[in-house]
Amino acid sequence: MNKTLKRALSGAVYVAIMWFGTSFQGTFHILFFLILLLSLYEMYKLRKGKTSFVSYLYVIIPLSLIHKIDTELILFMFILTWTFDTFAYLIGVKFGKHKILPSVSPRKSWEGFFGGFTFTIIASYLTYIYFDFESFKLPLIISIILPFTATIGDFTESYYKRQAGVKDSGNFIPGHGGILDRMDAFMITIPILYIFTKLI
Repeated sequence: MNKTLKRALSGAVYVAIMWFGTSFQGTFHILFFLILLLSLYEMYKLRKGKTSFVSYLYVIIPLSLIHKIDTELILFMFILTWTFDTFAYLIGVKFGKHKILPSVSPRKSWEGFFGGFTFTIIASYLTYIYFDFESFKLPLIISIILPFTATIGDFTESYYKRQAGVKDSGNFIPGHGGILDRMDAFMITIPILYIFTKLI
């Protein structure tokens, strides 16, 4: 199968599973418990023979806190993160010249970041009414913060992969790598979102 087609199909299946699993309380907790177990296993392989405490917290904290956040807000976060990732990649491939942190993630550029940032705000505006927010204020704040937290989460996992000398955390999702490769952008966003919505 063509590599691009394979990646697109497996990505569509992943998005469908995440969307369905998050939309219902019964499947929500089961889905993220399984993601927690798979993510811990992949992190164990990445950190084998190395210090692991902080790296395990990187997985455990967000995937525990996610059960305390409203599922609609989680879906909103998914849409914004997928939007940011997609447009940061597309614009970065086309126009990216100035790398953010090439020693950790050589493909990520400032051009891609700001392109993804712009489309994240647009996606927030186009979807916030669907999620029944009272105003655009909270969605706007989330859409401004999210590109930064998603990028930090991505860089953190990339650092662990660099130390392990591997390109992907696993091969669970054809064309995309492991579960951690798909969840890394959420790992910092989830705790920040929890703090922002629950404690402030």
